[in-house]
Amino acid sequence: MSGIVLILGANGRFGRNAVDAFWNAGWSVRTFDRTTDTLPDAAIGADVIVNAWNPPYTDWPTVVPELTKQVIEAAKSSGANVIIPGNVYVFGPNASDRFAADTAHGATNELGCIRIDMEAAYRRSGVKTIVLRAGDFLDTEASGNWFDMIITKRIAKGRFSYPGDMDVPHAWAYLPDMARAAVELAEIRGELDAFTDVPFAGFTLTGHEMAELCQQALGRPVRAARMSWLPIQLMSPVWAMGRRLIEMRYLWSKPHHLDGSRLAELLPQFRATPMEEAIASALQPNIHPDKPVARPLSGVAAE
Repeated sequence: MSGIVLILGANGRFGRNAVDAFWNAGWSVRTFDRTTDTLPDAAIGADVIVNAWNPPYTDWPTVVPELTKQVIEAAKSSGANVIIPGNVYVFGPNASDRFAADTAHGATNELGCIRIDMEAAYRRSGVKTIVLRAGDFLDTEASGNWFDMIITKRIAKGRFSYPGDMDVPHAWAYLPDMARAAVELAEIRGELDAFTDVPFAGFTLTGHEMAELCQQALGRPVRAARMSWLPIQLMSPVWAMGRRLIEMRYLWSKPHHLDGSRLAELLPQFRATPMEEAIASALQPNIHPDKPVARPLSGVAAE
């Protein structure tokens, strides 16, 4: 089963990878241009809407509820299913280390509560929705995520800067794999419940393990050290984004992993990219910043 997919946020991290994955799987791909398109019109005839819109943390309180409302209304009018790249913020610091579809959403901080309310709105709406939940992103392009912006920013010089305890397991999602999983879930959407929560296991790595994989990919020694949060703390009184980063800092000290059993049940043939290959690919923008990114064949299909 394929069809027409409308991808919101096609220039963002997950959205860009989703464009590639759906196109390569034979879907007709539409992207949304905020300057010229209206969501109700763009959604007409769409079988699936991928809501990859992700405004800055500082805009979440006002923007996320409004975007959620708009996507739900568009999905209702078009009859489309919705796929959301979910995160682990909903669980909070007191959750168990295992993040699964049945793990309670117990976050009490503002960003976590915004995501809880967003998912609850989709669940109440009756719109068929798939939440594909993942940890931090590993991208094939420099996209301002923790991995390329902080951890491996100076990896070409053999420096590895980690935001938390190097011994704590942390969840990562290689975006090309996550996007492929989204496509395969879209293909079986007719078999799924009205609201389907699917944790994407990705890779669970300690800082030491990630540093070792980076060293292996680089082919020479890497000097690993913990990132200092002091500059962010000092700037946070006058830097709203800094306050949001500190709000989510607990994820770097809390051991956690995503339980992949639900995905394995739904997509038994799905195979992830080997961990070593994924890390090496994600490193390329910082090892060879001037080298063009090799991407799969992609584009927007004519209908």
